[in-house]
Amino acid sequence: MRNLETNYAGLRLRNPLIVGSSGLTNKAEQIGRWEEAGAGAVVLKSLFEEQIEAQGDALMVNAGDYPEAEDYVRNYVRAHGREEYLQLIRDSKAACHTIPVIASVNCYRADTWEDFASEIERAGADAIELNVFYLDTDIHADSRELINRYCAILKGVRRRVSIPVIMKIGKGFSTIPALVSRLQGFGADAVVLFNRYYRPDIDIERCRIVAAQPFSEPSELGDTLRWTAIVAGAVEGMPLAASTGVHTWQDAVKCILAGASAVQLCSALYKHGAKLLPEMLEQIGAWMERTKYESVEEFRGRLSFSNAADASMYERTQFMKYISSREEM
Repeated sequence: MRNLETNYAGLRLRNPLIVGSSGLTNKAEQIGRWEEAGAGAVVLKSLFEEQIEAQGDALMVNAGDYPEAEDYVRNYVRAHGREEYLQLIRDSKAACHTIPVIASVNCYRADTWEDFASEIERAGADAIELNVFYLDTDIHADSRELINRYCAILKGVRRRVSIPVIMKIGKGFSTIPALVSRLQGFGADAVVLFNRYYRPDIDIERCRIVAAQPFSEPSELGDTLRWTAIVAGAVEGMPLAASTGVHTWQDAVKCILAGASAVQLCSALYKHGAKLLPEMLEQIGAWMERTKYESVEEFRGRLSFSNAADASMYERTQFMKYISSREEM
């Protein structure tokens, strides 16, 4: 029997497969089912800062004649949304006894969630994942200020809690290793590469902006592998979870070889259901048997940027060699 245990963000997981934050993790009974299916950990559905603010704005539409009510309404909406989420944590912990339950907050301001982080810890969450994405459309924006904003959010939460704090970031940075290094310096216990957010599309028949399909595709794994390997090699001691494009057991093995301590699954579980987890675990175990690995730790990072013999492949950005070989066929 191969040992699939892994250490992630200071948590000991029975295996590296984490159910990512989504509609699949927004009810306590769902959390119990993921535990039964074999998940190593579960990340609860995110509480969105912007969603709470939008709900408050909607209630204020017809309250223009009562400005004194604005603060009351907004505070009520915020408190109600938070309490619902805290109850989800409590109920999930009651339904789940053997694996970590990780709370998730989607935020973009440094001062909003510090107090709430303490409440999340008291509710029983085993860790907090800060799902941070800020889309800056200001042509005068300074990229350094954007990175500082991420660090400020982390710093504010880190000083209020003792449980692990995980940062989930997007891939829209030109200096991802430098960002992760700074997050490590501000106390991040792990980093997730990468978050996935709303994507627009254009309906050319109706000439309007519409939502693109929300699920990741297997073709997106390449960027996840590249940056997982580079960050794992460049930022020593930072646990990573690979996310986006992970659809099969082979994808999970690739991410661990690149240096990930865990992988987050979401789109694949929407498509295949809970049965995918035991199937993946069985196949990973069989692969370890064939390749003579006794534990996940034995092969984690074997092909990271600092360990791979041909690590320059991760730095390659041009298609010249590939295109020239195709032209000769």
